[in-house]
Amino acid sequence: MDDPTLALSKKLIERRSVTPDDGGCQELLIQRLEAIGFTCERLRFGEVDNLWARLGGSQPLIAFAGHTDVVPPGEESNWTSDPFTPTIRDGVLFGRGAADMKSSIAAFITSIESFISQNPDYNPEQDGSIGVLITSDEEGPATHGTIKVVETLKNRDEIIDYCIVGEPSSNKALGDTIKIGRRGSLGATLEIIGTQGHIAYPHLADNPIHKLGPLIEVLTAMHWDNGNEYFPATTLQISNINSGTGATNVIPGSVQIKFNLRYSTETSAPQIESAVAKILESLNIDYKIDWVLSGLPFLTSKGELIEAAIAAIKSKLGIDTELSTSGGTSDGRFIAPYGTEVVELGPINASIHKIDECIDATEPAKLSTVYRTILQNLLCR
Repeated sequence: MDDPTLALSKKLIERRSVTPDDGGCQELLIQRLEAIGFTCERLRFGEVDNLWARLGGSQPLIAFAGHTDVVPPGEESNWTSDPFTPTIRDGVLFGRGAADMKSSIAAFITSIESFISQNPDYNPEQDGSIGVLITSDEEGPATHGTIKVVETLKNRDEIIDYCIVGEPSSNKALGDTIKIGRRGSLGATLEIIGTQGHIAYPHLADNPIHKLGPLIEVLTAMHWDNGNEYFPATTLQISNINSGTGATNVIPGSVQIKFNLRYSTETSAPQIESAVAKILESLNIDYKIDWVLSGLPFLTSKGELIEAAIAAIKSKLGIDTELSTSGGTSDGRFIAPYGTEVVELGPINASIHKIDECIDATEPAKLSTVYRTILQNLLCR
């Protein structure tokens, strides 16, 4: 018989919840949470299903946050087994969402269940309450998910004190890394404007592609900042260049370049935008640019939540964890601005978004034990 967390992980994986479809995952969670006394709210924004569940009304409020949506599996015939049929081979659990992040969600539920059963004196109306925030819009645009839920909570003065996000944070061993912040993400679509013309008469045209070379050299060599104790230096990466009419004898009228900066708390989006504008002007480039800020940098200072997580990992897994801000954006960026202490703690991330996504089949149960111990460290003092 499967461990309870592994069993629930399997039930979640078999639901085809490709973003933004929840696939019935949240209804399964609601059944489990209501059975142990939670009040559950179904919050639908646009085409996105969200869940906010809470046990008790006292502070501090400790919330688990995660997403039921997964990225598309890609060509399913390339998988060793069906991506939505959870399969264990040689002690490894395969399936889309195994690592990102249905096993974490399963561990949320079973950790709360075991915490309540093992702490009969716990009173959620006096000792602190527990929340669960689930969205189906994390892998997609992330415009109708967690950001909308926390806005709703804020508008009724329901403040989360501590939040554990179940993103797959571990590198080589479960618990070896927890994320205490993330870099900001600022993207740009830049159009360099020239004059189209015949390639045989270049003096009658203005080739925008030729202006691109010096610009790329300056942008990629730019020193933005030095980072700090928790953040690496800000970096810029070019992701796409597009131009031309398809003909070999036509100088194009414009070229489009897309780039993204992952930036630290040592700089800001307005500072980056201003610096890029100065570079373009110094190179006498005629341009149009559209900026998209998809995430502000955030950092949780070392406090009670981080200490509780470090102690739980040491106690249950026997390892010293590393504090990190590496990786892409997460929904933690929507929660932290409200003054919430946020950590990300989840499975090994080596296979996320890949064909044959998988984790060790013992990870869900171990993660549940760590989550339960964090609750005990914060609520049973």
